[in-house]
Amino acid sequence: MRPIRSSRTLVIAVFLGFAALAGAQEYPSKPIRLIVPLSPGGLVDTFARTLGQHLTDRLGQPVVADNRPGASQAIAAEALARSPADGYTLLLATQSGIISTTVLRKSLPYDPVRDLAPVAMLFESPLYLVVHPSVPVNSVAELIRFAKANPGKLSFATIGTGTAPHLGAAIFMQMAGLEFLHVPYKGSAAAMSDVLSGQVHMMFEGGVSSLPQVRSGKLKGLGTTALRRTEAMPGMPTIAEAGVPGYEVVTWFGLMTVAGVPRPIIDKLSTEARNMLQRPETKEKFKSAGIELLWMSPDAMGERIRVELPRWTKLMRDIGLQPE
Repeated sequence: MRPIRSSRTLVIAVFLGFAALAGAQEYPSKPIRLIVPLSPGGLVDTFARTLGQHLTDRLGQPVVADNRPGASQAIAAEALARSPADGYTLLLATQSGIISTTVLRKSLPYDPVRDLAPVAMLFESPLYLVVHPSVPVNSVAELIRFAKANPGKLSFATIGTGTAPHLGAAIFMQMAGLEFLHVPYKGSAAAMSDVLSGQVHMMFEGGVSSLPQVRSGKLKGLGTTALRRTEAMPGMPTIAEAGVPGYEVVTWFGLMTVAGVPRPIIDKLSTEARNMLQRPETKEKFKSAGIELLWMSPDAMGERIRVELPRWTKLMRDIGLQPE
């Protein structure tokens, strides 16, 4: 009887495989929702809309951006986790939302490894330390001296606790022995607006939002969090070389869907994401943003998430961030 049972199992497996392949070939047959975990404006929103337009053109169905900011990106991730496993709901995921939020919350209504499925890594980005012109400093070393002489006077904006801008500032403060006032916002546009007005003194922010302000003279750029100087701003020193040896903070951004989506659909989306990253117009559009386009397969991205969760847990505990 065992050979018969094995044969039946094989037939069922083959049937399900063909069914999944057929579903992928028909996919998509209706609009796709791309959840953006931050407010309109800024690097994540800009990239998401560029990706959405590419997928719209290639797949023949509208890909509609749905901004769901708040709760350190947990609102967006939960919306994805609760969606049907059919490939029609995607998330422009960030390291902050997937790794940091998981580490800093005592409980979440979803598990990023169990309930979400990686599709493709898209890019990595350093941050840029920018300050309002009213702050009387022109370098990282001068900022450190001024902050030590005026403890508690300077403030920094972020897009939420545990996000990359927050971690960039927290690690900087720990390594330099400083203390700044944390002012969190729901999105980079609102945060940058208050830094530009001088209501908040500084920000560790992505290049899309910060570098145009530096080039125009509206903000002063003191350093990049990358290990090496960036192509977008080669004259700006790294924070490590400018006064905090060993400092480095780089964050990733990728595409995810809900667990259970058939693998052929995930592979189809991943291939299209890679195609977009390889296009000369994509490279040209984001050249000045100071990011590194970086495609990873679903499996490689999933492994990176599994490795980073315990690593970032230790890092955040070391700088005093506890789950709430």
